[in-house]
Amino acid sequence: MLTNRVIATGKLTLMTRSMTAFARAQSGNVSWEIRSVNHRYLDPGFKIPDNLRLLEPDLRSCLRARLHRGKVDCVLRLDVLGGELEDPVLDREQLERLTRLIDHVAAVSRDLAPINPLEFLKWPGVLKEDTEEFDQLLDRVRKVFSDAVDALVAMREREGTELERITLERLDTLATVVATVRERAPGIAAMQASRLKERIAELGADVDAGRLEQELVYMAQKADIQEELDRLDAHVEEVRNTFAGKGAIGRRLDFLMQELNREANTLSSKSTTAETSIQSVELKVVIEQMREQIQNIE
Repeated sequence: MLTNRVIATGKLTLMTRSMTAFARAQSGNVSWEIRSVNHRYLDPGFKIPDNLRLLEPDLRSCLRARLHRGKVDCVLRLDVLGGELEDPVLDREQLERLTRLIDHVAAVSRDLAPINPLEFLKWPGVLKEDTEEFDQLLDRVRKVFSDAVDALVAMREREGTELERITLERLDTLATVVATVRERAPGIAAMQASRLKERIAELGADVDAGRLEQELVYMAQKADIQEELDRLDAHVEEVRNTFAGKGAIGRRLDFLMQELNREANTLSSKSTTAETSIQSVELKVVIEQMREQIQNIE
């Protein structure tokens, strides 16, 4: 009798994982193929014979114990003639009923292709199942599924390690750009003040010194980007900390990319020089490159 036990749950590892992977495991006449792609939540789907549907709760528990996110398609392939039953016995009554059904269908539609006799043997109930041997089959299906999930997790971790490396390289580039902007930011206000004074001199206008000083202070405050740079640095450090923590980090990283992009946009809107504008665009390009990688992280 089937119990609701969790199969080979294992322990959740702390490695960065991709959500895109493929794995296959086989033992005798039982084989599993599992594919996973990006998804906001864990969304498993199973393609298995009807007489083995009673296993599905166990299989779902196994996946939930090992994975957090991803659309996961699981396909069981079972060779009914592969020797699982030492003495396969035909249920003649079931076979005759199936044959009559096919004859009825053929009478209605005469365009049916000939049916391979081996297909009859795959129909539930045509081969009588020994209870003990059937229980052994269930155990094998569970075991092979657990092996396939292990292989899937291993591939997701290998892919995740590469995604982490690429993202951290982009993050270093972003941090370098932020540092460059910060280094040159103090000179921007002085350059603006110099340009304004030169323009006034060219026009020969008589300007009140106090009024000019107020205008220069206002311009400096409007163009001040220190707060944006501080937040960019904070978000960069938080991305590094998130990778250090590992586990299911994809959603948090995606949120941090949104925050980085918001600060880059504000920095762009405050740009008063062509150089700062170019650097703001570079920041947004790098952030988008990171976001594309992070979309694949569990």
